[in-house]
Amino acid sequence: MSRNDEVAALLEEFADLLEATGVEYKPTAYRRAAENVREHAAPIEGLAAEGEDAVAEIDRVGDAIASKVVEYVETGEIEELEELREELPVDMAGLTAVEGVGPKTVGSLYEALGVTTLDELEAAAEAGEIQEVSGFGAKTEENILDNIPFAREARERTRLGDARPVADAALSYLADRDAVELVEVCGSIRRWKDTIGDIDLLVASDAREPIVEALTDWPEADATIEAGTGKASVRASGTRVDLRIVDPDEFGAALQYFTGSRAHNVAVRNRAIDRDLKLNEYGLFDISDVDDADAGGDDADADARRVGERVAGETEAGVYEALDMDPVPPELREDNGEVEAAAAGELPLLVDPDDLRGDLHTHTDWSDGGFSIAEMARAAAERGYDYHVVTDHAAGPGIFGNTGLDEDEIESQAAAVAEAAESVDIPVLHGIEANIDADGDFSTDDETLAALDLVVASPHSALGQDAEAATDRLVRAVKHPHVDVLGHPTGRLINERPGLEPDVEAVVAAAVDADTAIEVNANPARLDADGEFVRAAVEAGATIAVNTDAHAPRELDNARYGVHTARRGWAAAADVLNARSLNGLRSFLL
Repeated sequence: MSRNDEVAALLEEFADLLEATGVEYKPTAYRRAAENVREHAAPIEGLAAEGEDAVAEIDRVGDAIASKVVEYVETGEIEELEELREELPVDMAGLTAVEGVGPKTVGSLYEALGVTTLDELEAAAEAGEIQEVSGFGAKTEENILDNIPFAREARERTRLGDARPVADAALSYLADRDAVELVEVCGSIRRWKDTIGDIDLLVASDAREPIVEALTDWPEADATIEAGTGKASVRASGTRVDLRIVDPDEFGAALQYFTGSRAHNVAVRNRAIDRDLKLNEYGLFDISDVDDADAGGDDADADARRVGERVAGETEAGVYEALDMDPVPPELREDNGEVEAAAAGELPLLVDPDDLRGDLHTHTDWSDGGFSIAEMARAAAERGYDYHVVTDHAAGPGIFGNTGLDEDEIESQAAAVAEAAESVDIPVLHGIEANIDADGDFSTDDETLAALDLVVASPHSALGQDAEAATDRLVRAVKHPHVDVLGHPTGRLINERPGLEPDVEAVVAAAVDADTAIEVNANPARLDADGEFVRAAVEAGATIAVNTDAHAPRELDNARYGVHTARRGWAAAADVLNARSLNGLRSFLL
């Protein structure tokens, strides 16, 4: 975690505690300041060293907040924040992980019932105490109780978008060690699952001790959990990081084995058995001349598991090749037909991050973004994109702070988009993110939608609908003649709310008929549609759009999360709308 992220997290905690204690207006100021500190290009510690005036030059960071930032950088704490923590000694993150429980609710329940933890919240709800608190009722209490299991489960796993930067930092750090020949992530994070349990690192080296010492000395490690001769575990940014060191000639087999999934590995091992081969993390061995008793099982010691002649193991591709298979991309390793496809030479050539030609869903300071149209377009051009689309929020239900644009504002923005386009070297298209209400209707009129280059339609409210209502709502939206892309179709927030659970096949079929693309929203908090949704869309012949929903230039980098999610759904570049040229995009939009 960078120092900017660290300070931003403190300002967000400050905002939550202020809101929980009944303070108005200030929480919004702290949240906006946090967002801009997180996005600011310069290291916050460098600005703090120059003084409060330098920090206050960050947009939306006033003098009062700047002084607190300097105080934290210089002393390691903010006195006023410590006082708020003492005044309200609650597990804010744990409690607000329950859908429907915000900082104000936390403050009210602490004042009335002394609730400080998730366990205490659950006990109070089960005892019927919450509905007795002023402003609450039986339905609210029931909803809180229903949502606690999801919150507990969410706390046990880390979002990919939170863990991957930690993994990348660890990879970069270890790659610079002289003793390290190869290093890669394994497990669910290498398969780009939307949540992970921990970060698994695999190193190829003839050494052991120097690498273990390197990890335990890693500046970003908060604590050492264990350190052995060939293994080590540390905790960094709240996530466990596990290191395993193997011999270089075993690296490929170990990488295949520890990447998983378990079901994929079982299918591949069975294929090996059918060929008188034995596959484990040490290599692929020919055991055709080995007695069964000597071959050893999975519980045998390392020497016993190196039985027979090794036929592969140094590289992962070599392992698959020796099994008469094409190499299987990590994202597909879920035993969903990939083994058979690899054996038949029928794996798709999956979409790659470099295939994207533009972003079809971005926001600016016209709605809830933090940067101008020109700044966002310039960032897109700097990424090498061929085009950029502005899709600020339209007014409607579920839009935070009533920041959505009405018809007159959308019309006015068209001129601003055209003006900004003159300052960059790529075309800038004018779109909107329209809001799908509970019935599948839109608050923006058809005439306004028809005048736009592109319309993304997304659900932002009524996300607790039953499956039938959710399906009808989304089907009606994708059939609308002016809708081009169905944005984040379930509205889920990973580890925060499950979102809608529509009949995916029905929604996809409607999208195919209407020639409406299904979005993979690359925001790491969403990754919506997920891999299963994408697989259903691809198999039905639907078009996918991988968009970041960026509210700041840095968030354009989240495109990789969307691409890997699309890959989990077996999507090729030909399936992705914004992997097409501008002419190809315009042809789709006609």
